[in-house]
Amino acid sequence: MAVSAQHVISIDYTLTDDQGRTLDTSQGREPLAYLHGAGNIVPGLEKALEGQEVGATLEVSVTPEEGYGQYEAGLVRNVPVRKLPEGRAQAGQRLRLDTSAGPRIFTVKSIKGDYARLDGNHPLAGQTLNFKVTIVSVREPTAEELAHGHVHGAGGHAH
Repeated sequence: MAVSAQHVISIDYTLTDDQGRTLDTSQGREPLAYLHGAGNIVPGLEKALEGQEVGATLEVSVTPEEGYGQYEAGLVRNVPVRKLPEGRAQAGQRLRLDTSAGPRIFTVKSIKGDYARLDGNHPLAGQTLNFKVTIVSVREPTAEELAHGHVHGAGGHAH
C-alpha cells in the first residue's frame, strides 16, 4: 500500500539542520505515526512521502516555506512579567498565551527587569529542515482517527 491521504503512516526519521546537527530523531523510540493529508507533519515532508511505498528511504530537504515558515521579527515582543503565568517566566520556557488572534505558543527569550522578551515564532522557523526518513508501515485509519484528524495509540496521539 502506498502513502496517500487518509492513511496512517509510520516513519523512522532523523531531522538535521544545515550544519548536520541532529534536531530530532525516532531512533531508540517507536516510529512516528501520523494521519497523512491531515496536516500532522510539515507540508514539505508530507508532499515528499506521497506515493512512496513501505520500506522506501528518502532524504528530503524542506524549505522554511514548506516547514515552519520564515522567521517573523513582528512575532517578538516585550511583555510585562506580571501578565505572564506566575512562576513561568524563565528564559527558555515555552508558554501558551491567549492573544487577540487566539492561543499562541511563545518562547521566553530573556527577562530584563519587569519585562520578558517573548518570541511567537516556531523554534525552527526560518530553517531548512533535512530529513532522512524510512517508511515503516501504511495502514487504514480507524473511524475515530479519521474523525479526530490524528492517530491514536502506539506512535501517535493517545487520549
